[in-house]
Amino acid sequence: MLKLTNVNSFYDRSHILHAVCLDIPIGKVTAVLGRNGTGKTTLLKTLMGLTDRMEGQINLEGTEIGKEPTFRRARAGIAYVPQGREIIPDFSIRENILMGAFARPDGKREIPELVPELFPYLMDNLERAGGVLSGGQQQQLAIARALAAQPKIILLDEPNEGIQPSIVEEIEAVIIRLNREVGLTVVLVEQNVAFARQAAHYFAMMEKGRIVVSGAIDELSDDMVHRHMAV
Repeated sequence: MLKLTNVNSFYDRSHILHAVCLDIPIGKVTAVLGRNGTGKTTLLKTLMGLTDRMEGQINLEGTEIGKEPTFRRARAGIAYVPQGREIIPDFSIRENILMGAFARPDGKREIPELVPELFPYLMDNLERAGGVLSGGQQQQLAIARALAAQPKIILLDEPNEGIQPSIVEEIEAVIIRLNREVGLTVVLVEQNVAFARQAAHYFAMMEKGRIVVSGAIDELSDDMVHRHMAV
């Protein structure tokens, strides 16, 4: 579905991604692993067209999108849940969710049918300001906003970071369900190796802006984790 070929990505003069090649299979979860500062977030931003410059090719379902602006990538079916969530604090829950719907190809602006089932708290508090929500509730809101775009692929950047333990398991269960039951392709940047092993079908390990090892998740050994993730 999504293929990166010799992708280099830059912020101003800083060269962050180096000749990245990665296949992201349709309908599967691909976990992107590595220490902090190895380029994982930049990889997701590059997929969305949010870095200053990119070289190489990004192919989505046979179409080259590497030169397309962010809004066209979103309309092509890629949704992004960034690290820190980036909800708009003065907007209501309803307004935050409906922002995602601007990327829908059919132009409809509506709350996805899945949201009441996945996140009942959000539906019970649609007029509440996003800024007063807890970290976990804001993460639910960010995922709901991404789903409003009716994506084929969802990019999740450390979705459990800064979330209270009581909600972490709920978020993890939602991510697995979106893949297994809804069929969404998921690219998951994650530091929690145990969750990556539970959720993902494939993995890619990053080091200094490069993919240093990748494969099926059952090939992810403790030695690889120690070598590339231990501090």
